[in-house]
Amino acid sequence: MLFRQLEYFVAVAQERHFARAAEKCYVSQPALSAAIAKLERELNVTLINRGHSFEGLTPEGERLVVWAKRILAEHDAFKAEVDAVRSGVTGTLRLGTVPTASTTASLVLSAFCSAHPLVKVQIRSRLAATELYRRMADFELDAVIVHVAPDGADEVDLVPLYDEHYVLLAPADMLPAGASSLAWPDAAQLPLALLTPGMRDRQMIDRAFADHSIAVTPQVETDSVASLFAQAATGDWACIVPHTWLWTNPMGGDLRAVELSDPKLTAQVALATNSAGPGSPVARALTASAKGLALHEFFDDQLAEITRRR
Repeated sequence: MLFRQLEYFVAVAQERHFARAAEKCYVSQPALSAAIAKLERELNVTLINRGHSFEGLTPEGERLVVWAKRILAEHDAFKAEVDAVRSGVTGTLRLGTVPTASTTASLVLSAFCSAHPLVKVQIRSRLAATELYRRMADFELDAVIVHVAPDGADEVDLVPLYDEHYVLLAPADMLPAGASSLAWPDAAQLPLALLTPGMRDRQMIDRAFADHSIAVTPQVETDSVASLFAQAATGDWACIVPHTWLWTNPMGGDLRAVELSDPKLTAQVALATNSAGPGSPVARALTASAKGLALHEFFDDQLAEITRRR
């Protein structure tokens, strides 16, 4: 059995199409098909249901694709380990973040990239936590920045980064003079622009309103926190955003940010890595770097300074 055969098989399983898989692997379709057929003969099983085209994996194929992804990931990690011994940590770090933590990645990466200048970084920031965990389990991502779910996720190691909490961002004339905080029922009286209902942050915001028997119906919904800042900047809407975004958007003009109270809503955010196997050198190096951060202090100091400007 060759690693190339496993690579071809995984590509077919992912693309669900022989020609696209061959193109992805930079080989001809006959060469790819022959390599997979040889793999089936070596294992004495049928891995792929074939008709005129790809018709899905057999039960044996479904099991093998899990092992194949792990074998290939550990093979890549081994090669990276050898390179790290010789010339330091190199390669590409594939980092995923939930959308509301996308700006946090720059702070997590700053010290890491300074310590490991040969590493390149790819960031995926438009995926839900469930998809991020899936991609990490399939070795498509090395690490993810996510909200910590109460039930957690299987086979992950977590490094807590900070507690995210939420502020109301609004034109000054919508807020009481001199206020540094606002209750949720008072926020509900304002014209609101909020994140879309499928996003975890929006679901937490809705639960906070529900604690006061309030169901909000915002005129504007978006899946982008940056878009919420733009809506507030027009002067027409107030919005609720994670306080971790305030440092990237200087509070100019007539915009103000105030904390939301009763309840003071928080959500823990952590760096997650795959605990299965030894892991890649880049993931281990990122974890070590993240453990030395004090992001909670940075964000809390930023919030305290901004809410004082009233």
